[in-house]
Amino acid sequence: MKEREELEKEVEMDVKDEKEQVSNQAKPNALALIPFIVFVAVYLGSGIILDMSGMEMAFYQFPAPLAAAIGAITAFFVIKGNFEEKFETFVAGCGDSNIIIMCIIYLLAGGFAATCKAMGGIDSTVNLGLTYIPPEYLAAGVFVISGFIATATGTSVGSAAAVGPIAVAVAEKAGIPLPLMIGCVMGGIMLGDNLSIISDTTIASTRTQGCAMKDKFRLNFWLTLIPAILTVILLIIFGGSETAVSTGDHPYNLIKVLPYVVVLVTAVAGANVFLVLAGGIVLAGVIGLFYGDLTALTFAQAVYKGFLGMTDIFFLSMLTGGLAAMVNKAGGISYLLVNVQRFIKGKNSAELGISALVSITDIATANNTVSIIINGEVAKRICYKFHVDPRRSAALLSTFSSIFQGLIPYGAQMLIMVGFANGRVSPLEVLPYCWFIYLLGVSAIVSVFVPFSDGFIRKDPWNFAEQKPQSQVGSGAEKSTNSITA
Repeated sequence: MKEREELEKEVEMDVKDEKEQVSNQAKPNALALIPFIVFVAVYLGSGIILDMSGMEMAFYQFPAPLAAAIGAITAFFVIKGNFEEKFETFVAGCGDSNIIIMCIIYLLAGGFAATCKAMGGIDSTVNLGLTYIPPEYLAAGVFVISGFIATATGTSVGSAAAVGPIAVAVAEKAGIPLPLMIGCVMGGIMLGDNLSIISDTTIASTRTQGCAMKDKFRLNFWLTLIPAILTVILLIIFGGSETAVSTGDHPYNLIKVLPYVVVLVTAVAGANVFLVLAGGIVLAGVIGLFYGDLTALTFAQAVYKGFLGMTDIFFLSMLTGGLAAMVNKAGGISYLLVNVQRFIKGKNSAELGISALVSITDIATANNTVSIIINGEVAKRICYKFHVDPRRSAALLSTFSSIFQGLIPYGAQMLIMVGFANGRVSPLEVLPYCWFIYLLGVSAIVSVFVPFSDGFIRKDPWNFAEQKPQSQVGSGAEKSTNSITA
């Protein structure tokens, strides 16, 4: 609870800082979006063209961080202002706390994965699963496990790092196509990130909208339930029986599986993701030393090799963070916000508008938490103007930011997963298999017109005058501190 309260305070400060930035930023400016367009065009364009030409590892021929750097360089020429101011904005974006947190997770996750692999942990874990899980259920099992771990840890990036190596190894040994297995993990980790009460997306969306986390969870649960069930059924039908193959004996060592068990248990207990991954590295190293698979030197080398394996994602995250800060300050994000709001005419279009705002921003920033923070105040104003329940708005912000974060080919989650495949799979090959994410999108859009998830909201409607649920009016519950301008 203490850790959650601290995280809430941190997100609250981020929201306050974001509001101050918005109040000081330039007027809406379409030209400020050019650097993002250049970045996306260079990265996706080169990958698509090379992939269509049949080149292997097409999306790795042109480095993604260099594409982001080209976008940033373009920003220095397109965006007005003196060089020093633009450079300070860029550096501040690179050093944003959300970016640095992700980068540290990248390093620890890489070290954990590399150490476990070096001491034989991945092989033992995979063989244990192949021994007791029927081949036809492997894909569905990986999806469920990924969702469970992401819900427990509250981080899709950390969950991708923990499950990714195992999922890739399972796919190779069981004969399941890599794109399908990576799609299972992508769906599972975005499911968990969206549902988790301790995730940044949940805390940011509920704090900006002024509602309780448990209420947002209840809405998201019903939005997620049917897509999750359908995904499991589809994976059992199409993801196993026709593709998975039993490969005979699978020797394993339970002690070498222990690091993954400890990481899972500590995550469920609510431990900090940094402590979870750092503890996993130490435990995996000690087991490797005990069995003679590692020496002190090779242990250190394995950890550092894992660090180096994450350098592309590390640089890409920092550069896109700086690029996003420059575009935002120049009015690029404001331009998107203003134009989306022009299409809002009533309650349903208001909900679609909120969903579009956070979706477009996530595509531009490749960070779902930052997207929610940027759009939080605007979404709240839309809620009070068109009488959209803020609990509903919080669920939409979290859901649609998670949907597009899982689908953009240059998102951290997608990059880290295809990275574990060592270039044998491109993001475009994975996208057709992200079944859960597409089903979640359909569920969320349908809920705008058929409010099947809003049962408890109808029983306890939002009191817009008091800025809280009707059941809390006159109960002495604390009123929201966020000011509203209708």
